[in-house]
Amino acid sequence: MPDKVSTVSPAPANGKDALRKIPDPCVVVIFGASGDLTARKLMPALFSLACEGLLPEHFAVVGVARSELDDDSFRQKVKEGIEKFSRLKPDECSAWPKFAEDLHYHQAAYDDPAGYMSLGKLLAKIDKKVGAGCNCLFYLSTPPLLYPVIVEQLGKVGLAQQTGDNWRRIIIEKPFGYDLPSAIELNRQVHEVFEESQVYRIDHYLGKETVQNLLVFRFANAIFEPLWNRNYIDHVQIMVSEDVGLGSRAGYYDTAGVMRDMVQNHLLQLFTLTAMEPPAEFNATSLRDEKVKVLKAVRPIRPEEVGKYTIRAQYRSYRDEKGVAPGTETATYTAIKLYIDNWRWRNVPFYLRSGKALPDKVTEISVQFRHVPHLMFPLAPGDQLPPNTLSLCLQPNEGIQLSFETKIPGAGMRTRSVDMTFLYEQDFGKNTLPDAYERLILDALQGDAALFTRGDEIELAWRIVDPILQGWQSKHAPSLIFYESGTWGPSKAEEFIKADGREWIYGCGMPQDGK
Repeated sequence: MPDKVSTVSPAPANGKDALRKIPDPCVVVIFGASGDLTARKLMPALFSLACEGLLPEHFAVVGVARSELDDDSFRQKVKEGIEKFSRLKPDECSAWPKFAEDLHYHQAAYDDPAGYMSLGKLLAKIDKKVGAGCNCLFYLSTPPLLYPVIVEQLGKVGLAQQTGDNWRRIIIEKPFGYDLPSAIELNRQVHEVFEESQVYRIDHYLGKETVQNLLVFRFANAIFEPLWNRNYIDHVQIMVSEDVGLGSRAGYYDTAGVMRDMVQNHLLQLFTLTAMEPPAEFNATSLRDEKVKVLKAVRPIRPEEVGKYTIRAQYRSYRDEKGVAPGTETATYTAIKLYIDNWRWRNVPFYLRSGKALPDKVTEISVQFRHVPHLMFPLAPGDQLPPNTLSLCLQPNEGIQLSFETKIPGAGMRTRSVDMTFLYEQDFGKNTLPDAYERLILDALQGDAALFTRGDEIELAWRIVDPILQGWQSKHAPSLIFYESGTWGPSKAEEFIKADGREWIYGCGMPQDGK
């Protein structure tokens, strides 16, 4: 029976929107094509781009893996993943027949030179058929230990080499290194084959529409940027919480923990976007230069200071998870206080926290402004008005919330906090937010690295994280504390911020009592 095809067709590539730039003809080669990331994220993202007319007419995908598949079985596997995970389905978009026709599979061991020679021949054959202009984007969707192997083999057979006007690029998934020395070594290995301009280190958080909106909010509006400094802001909180536990990731997570899994990449990315100076232009060089300046200005937390500036915790049933080492002290929750030693942020604390097995999956950035310098309204002795807070809700309830004081109707001058709220769903409709991988893959195809991480940025992030991890493994380590699954973390986290006279902000609609 033929596939059901609706009247929804790909958007025209030559539409009137001047910002709709279509990439050059190309082939995307995905290493690890039989894996979970490819099925859940990469192929659904590419298919959605095809449905929206954002892929070039001359385009193909080659999946590379060790699994025994052929083109037809690979296409069926891809279709099943798209039907399950894509925001646009094959029976909703007329792009599927051509998209499926341009899917190819290449079975090879990742360390086998012959596999890369035959891959080169396959790419030449596809290029001749579809007219891809010898442009190629390699995507490493494999375990990190295979990154150097694949990069080296690509270099040996000349597949990384750019000639004339054609381009070769590579996307590398996180984690990029295990610590600073391994990140430096991986950068060296990659740069032996690829120029930095060819390398796209992906952090899917930067592809989220709500994260990019942080840049628009700060730099396309004149309201808040004059207040975005130590004169008006008391402190900033950045939270990335997960409602799931370990799942099937014991092999990775029990050696990584929350610092390597979340802080070194996701939280520090949000941190730099929140704190950076306005770039002169929105391009890869200007944007990433400003992010690097922030990381360079972070006041280091020395190993002997970790008890003062960090806490570490583990959800109580973690040690019962399958594959976890007995008695492990891997942290699944952390709270960290950072300072940036520059003019804008001098002595303004940034509180970063993240944890697993919490009540909800939430990402938010909350800015608390200073108290008014003089209050003319009468209050009971010891009372003060709540400070204004601005919360950027990145997920869920995507939007922005501003809390401020207003007068309660009636006699006297009593006040109450109220909210101004913007929600994406209300203004733009449901299901309008594209998946992060759609934006990032399209950017890589277009050669725009603005939302990808540069090599020096990776190393600077590890320079912040490594001393904390060293401190956690030393005599200066704060005691590992435990918290119950389904709570907002250990009570020690409340004590941690209350010691500074502050409280955790839950600006995206979560209950503050954690119940």
